[in-house]
Amino acid sequence: MTDLPIPAPGAPSHAHDGAMEPYLLEPAAEPATEPATEPTTGATTVAPSSPRSRVPARPVRGGATAWIAAVSALLPLVSGCRANPPGDPSAATPTGVHASGRPGHRPTPTVRTPTPPAPARAWPGPDDTGVPPGVRLRPSTSFTVTRDGMVVDGLEVTGSITVEADNVTIRNTRVRGVSDYWGILQRKGHTGLTVEDSEVFGNGRRRTQFGILNQGVMITVRRVEIHTISKGVSTDQGLVEDSYLHDPKYYSGDHTDMIMSNGPAVEGTELIIRHNTIVNTLDQTGAVSLFQDFGVVRNVTVQDNLLAGGGWTLYAGAGGKGASSNVKIVDNVFSRRVWRNGGSAGPVAYWDAHGRGNVWRGNTWEDGGTVTPG
Repeated sequence: MTDLPIPAPGAPSHAHDGAMEPYLLEPAAEPATEPATEPTTGATTVAPSSPRSRVPARPVRGGATAWIAAVSALLPLVSGCRANPPGDPSAATPTGVHASGRPGHRPTPTVRTPTPPAPARAWPGPDDTGVPPGVRLRPSTSFTVTRDGMVVDGLEVTGSITVEADNVTIRNTRVRGVSDYWGILQRKGHTGLTVEDSEVFGNGRRRTQFGILNQGVMITVRRVEIHTISKGVSTDQGLVEDSYLHDPKYYSGDHTDMIMSNGPAVEGTELIIRHNTIVNTLDQTGAVSLFQDFGVVRNVTVQDNLLAGGGWTLYAGAGGKGASSNVKIVDNVFSRRVWRNGGSAGPVAYWDAHGRGNVWRGNTWEDGGTVTPG
C-alpha cells in the first residue's frame, strides 16, 4: 500500500520574488566534502547529508493542501493473500482423516509462518525530488554557460539557464521561469548536460513553454521536479529518471506533454524514461508523448513509471512516417486518478505492435488489471 503523488486537476502557482543578481559559475571539480564558499558573494552551499530522505524547501504552491488531501487514500498494489498450491502438504485435511487417507487418525498440525506481502512500489514525489533541504540558494538572473565542464550549484534563478557547452552539470538549483520558451536549454551542437536534484517551473502568469528543452545530443535528468509549464522535458535521446513531472499549465494554442520526443534518437543513442511519476492533469495531450513530427521513432524505453492524465496518457510512437522500432513499454503503472480511463480518451494510442523489436509487457492499472493497447 502506498500514497501516490498524483495531484487533482489544476495547476499550482508560485510567487515572484522580485529582481535577483547573477553569480559567477563554478568550474567542474570533484564533489566537495566541505561547504564551498562562493568567492564573490561569500554565500555558502551546504551539501545535503542524505538526498533521499528529505522534504524539499520550496515555495508553497497554490492548492497544494487540497490535492495532497485528495490523494491521501492508500491504494493496495499488492496482496498478501494466496491459496495453497496443488499438492501443498499443508493444505487443509478434513477432521478425522489422516493425511495418508486412513480414517480415525487426527493429522499432526503443521505450523506455518505467514509469508509477508511484497513491499509496495515507491514512486518519486515532492519528498524525494527537487532541491534538498539545507542548501542555501544564491539569487541569480538568466545566464548562459559557455565553458565545458562547468558546474552550476545552489542557485535560485529567476529567468532561464542556456547551455552552450559540453558536459555541464546543474544541481541543487531552482529555476523560476518568467517568460516564454524554456527554464533550461541545451543548444544544438552540445552534449552531456546533467540536471539533478533541482526544480523547474513557470510563474503561472506568463508562459514557460518548456521546463527542460534539449536541442543537443545526450542529457540526463535525475530527481528533478517540473511543473506549471506547457511541456516538461523535450528530448529525443538521453535519460530521465527518478523525477516528478506534474501539473502543466495550459496557454491558448498549446499542446501539453510532460515528457515529449518529436522523432528518432540520434544514431547510436537511445531515450530512456525510467521510474518517474508523470502526471498531466489536463485533458490533452499526454503524460509521455513519442511523436513522429521529424522522423520515425526508434530506440526508446519507457519502464517502471507511474503514468496518468492527458488526452491519451501514452502516445507510443507510431505514425505516418513509418513503423517505429525498438520501442519498449515495460512494467509501467497507469492511474485513473486524473481521468477514469487513464487519459480523458484512454491509456494508450499509436502503438505499433508489429514494429521490429517493439515490446509491450507488464503494464498494469493500479488495481492490477492489464493495460492493453487498442
